[in-house]
Amino acid sequence: MIRWALIFFVIAIVAGLFGFGGIAGAATTVAKIIFYLFVISFIVSILMMFINKNKH
Repeated sequence: MIRWALIFFVIAIVAGLFGFGGIAGAATTVAKIIFYLFVISFIVSILMMFINKNKH
């Protein structure tokens, strides 16, 4: 998932360099959403690891 966030980040940078403001803004927004989803998934997986570790 972090790979997709980086891909959209690169698209936003390239589009910004060429002056495509709308495309750059949209790609940046998508990259932010995917990045936040990755962070939330990462935190949940760490919490689940600690919860399952304590059960055994």
